[in-house]
Order: sequence, then C-alpha cells, then structure tokens
Amino acid sequence: MSTPEIFNTDQGAQFTSLSFTKVLLDKEIKISMDGRGRALDNIFVERLWRTVKYENIYMNEYQTVPELRSGLKRYFEFYNQERLHQSLGYKTPSEVHFV
Repeated sequence: MSTPEIFNTDQGAQFTSLSFTKVLLDKEIKISMDGRGRALDNIFVERLWRTVKYENIYMNEYQTVPELRSGLKRYFEFYNQERLHQSLGYKTPSEVHFV
C-alpha cells in the first residue's frame, strides 16, 4: 500500500487532535485542512455520491474497473442531461448551466 503525500480534511476535533496529526507527521504526510465552516461544502458532494451509488453502482454490480468507468460515464451523461432535479426546478443540470 502506498503512502499519500497529502491528507486533506476539515478542522473537526477528531482531525486536529495531536494523536491524529502525529500519525501523519511521523510518516511525513502533509496535512491540508479546509477552512472553518467548509464542512458544509462536502454535503453537496456527499449527496451526489450517495445518488450515484444508489442509482447506479449498487444496481449494476460492476466486475471490472473498465466496466465501472464506462457505466459511470453513461450515468453522468444521464445525470447531467436527462435526469430532472427537484432542486433545479425539475430541470437538468445542463439546462441550468448552459442557459
């Protein structure tokens, strides 16, 4: 297993504690922390990946990396160009972005 060069996280107490950061520093891993309050930004990414997993990955049980990549490519084309999003007024991301 390879060691990462940089570990990125938010500033939650579990990630700023000496016992946690010491493990990273002892292995010469650089620590990158998001600004305070930035954890809310992750909510959007977390929701996206939850949707991807439940609407695509779990339903398809991909067996190989190329199969997964191909399936995700098709899914994101659907997600951006065909799937209606309640939060976008029942429009697609492409309709909203390219207006």
